[in-house]
Amino acid sequence: MRLRFWGVRGSIPCPGSQTVKYGGNTPCIELRLSEPDRLIILDAGSGIRELGNHLMANDMSKGPLDTELFLTHTHWDHIMGFPFFTPIYIPGVKLKVYGPVTHEYESLESIVGGQLTYRYFPVRHVELAADISYEHLKEGVFDLGGGLILHTKYLNHPVLCLGYRFEYRGRVFCTVYDTEPFSNIFSEDPGDPDYDQAMAGEGAQVAAEQNQAVEDFFRGADVIVHDAQYTRAEYQAGKAGWGHTPMEDAIAAAERAGVKRIYLFHYEPMRSDEEHDRLAAELCKPGRYGDLEVVFSREGMWVEV
Repeated sequence: MRLRFWGVRGSIPCPGSQTVKYGGNTPCIELRLSEPDRLIILDAGSGIRELGNHLMANDMSKGPLDTELFLTHTHWDHIMGFPFFTPIYIPGVKLKVYGPVTHEYESLESIVGGQLTYRYFPVRHVELAADISYEHLKEGVFDLGGGLILHTKYLNHPVLCLGYRFEYRGRVFCTVYDTEPFSNIFSEDPGDPDYDQAMAGEGAQVAAEQNQAVEDFFRGADVIVHDAQYTRAEYQAGKAGWGHTPMEDAIAAAERAGVKRIYLFHYEPMRSDEEHDRLAAELCKPGRYGDLEVVFSREGMWVEV
């Protein structure tokens, strides 16, 4: 398995002189399986536009694309690039879109395709030339054929969001974004008028169990791409509940779970290249976390799993 990052930023695209090194596009990852030659795309943030251009220049000469797109969730920064993905306008292209939806009555097609209406865009979804199908995913285990097994896990985000664990020929690659640590939703302060000892105890237990379940989901992985939008200080200063993980917590969880490499991802849009360099100098020192390697992901970076 090989990965390539086409978008690593969270929330909103942020092009400019301060984001050249790490990138300003929102999430999109290319996953390649060598035998057979197979392309899988993870998320359709603004980075998918450049991926589409790359595929048009390098893959279409081999014949029409037949590929799969896995959406972690349907927040705007993860689907906004879809209308600008050139292959969807090409006859003969086949694209299967997978992802979770929060409400059963609202289909994945209506959410993603709803961007392509005359109110927002000059081309309607029904006018796309590619053969596009949609499949609603839930938590579970799925055989994707060709020796590729997918495990999915619900994460902690303000909309239904899935983590993906791809297992192929003894290698494991996981996505763990957008998510934040589970916390007790009940007050643990005995001085709080709403405090209930039993409920506080039960809430703490459930949060601990869910955090353990997420760690078990990526346990032993060769590579994980993990949400790291904030530092711990930023998170504690008012970002709790926003659905994103402090980078220090992500690294600690990966170390506990015996992960080999963690690629930090989904960056705060206001964070500059200079700030990332300072954080990388502190957090990515070889040997600091035993056998775990910590890397700040960058647009254009290739990764061997």
